[in-house]
Amino acid sequence: MNNKVLLNLIDITVSFEGFLALNKLNLNLKKGELRAVIGPNGAGKTTFLDVITGKVKPTKGEVIFKGKSLLGRKEHKIARLGVGRKFQSPRIFENLTVQENLEISVSTPKSPLNLINKNIKDEQLNEIERLMKIVNLAQKVDSKAGSLSHGQKQWLEIAMLVGQKPDLMLVDEPVAGLTDEETDLTADLLKSLSGENTVVVIDHDMEFIRRLDSNVSVLNQGTVLCEGTMETIQKDQKVIDVYLGRPEN
Repeated sequence: MNNKVLLNLIDITVSFEGFLALNKLNLNLKKGELRAVIGPNGAGKTTFLDVITGKVKPTKGEVIFKGKSLLGRKEHKIARLGVGRKFQSPRIFENLTVQENLEISVSTPKSPLNLINKNIKDEQLNEIERLMKIVNLAQKVDSKAGSLSHGQKQWLEIAMLVGQKPDLMLVDEPVAGLTDEETDLTADLLKSLSGENTVVVIDHDMEFIRRLDSNVSVLNQGTVLCEGTMETIQKDQKVIDVYLGRPEN
């Protein structure tokens, strides 16, 4: 793994009418790292992603990505710099086939005209084939995306995200509503993507987080409460008190 820092959040504070959604949050991500982010509801996990992607401007602090400040940049410009985000609910084109969804993902420039005219280059077709194999959807190439299972829709969107070749992938609750088997497969998929990609995963499913076998950042009240391996944070009394000791969400 490359030890170069890809993302650096420095004293990030976000205040919504006096409520501190994030409070002097500091977090570093190295290139190629897989990082899980957990915490109770209201801990600031979504706001943390919103700040990175430019959806929310911090009240104070700095966001450095690949050595450049992201503050003040529009969301689409941050995306072009190499930040990709997958939301909790799959955002795919359900009336298009699996292949057509991936064609949109890998096409450059992204334009409906390219899709209509099938202006897809050989190297892009090779990339689509690679992506379908990664997410085990090669047998669904001509299926409408809307006919896929919930888990398969999640994998398709992850493949579409990978197809955009972001330097940083932000993945929000990818196993919500998935079966145990789909959850395990999703963990294995995200693990396989790290190294080549830097991946941040937010989720509440502790078995899923454990299977990721990654470093974990625990957020609480808008700041980092604890960081380390799953084994480390499970023994931290502060984490037990505010999160792991609570009934499952």
